[in-house]
Amino acid sequence: MGRMDELPEYAERVLQVAELIPPGRVMTYGDVAEWLGEAGPRQVGRVMALYGGGVPWWRVVRSDGVLLPGHELRALERYRAEGTPLRGASRATEGHLPRLDMKSARWDGVGAQSDEAHI
Repeated sequence: MGRMDELPEYAERVLQVAELIPPGRVMTYGDVAEWLGEAGPRQVGRVMALYGGGVPWWRVVRSDGVLLPGHELRALERYRAEGTPLRGASRATEGHLPRLDMKSARWDGVGAQSDEAHI
């Protein structure tokens, strides 16, 4: 891999996409992989788990809108601050936490600066 402070090239691209997602919007792990044109949702998830702490990690999410296990409250705080669309929690939902309203919150990459498009 080279020096320890160097990120793998794919990880750098994933993190760059995470930084492009506007406040109040999200992309799924699969969306990021598709936007990059390589790998898949699991690889994106792995990158975010290992290296995502320095980027808006809460904007790269599961496709079902469930908040990231173990980070639900931190993410929820960010979503509320950014005005990210949420769906109310049902009584069956563990901890009665809301989910992301994926229909409204999902971002397709439109509006990314053209020189950054498809990193």
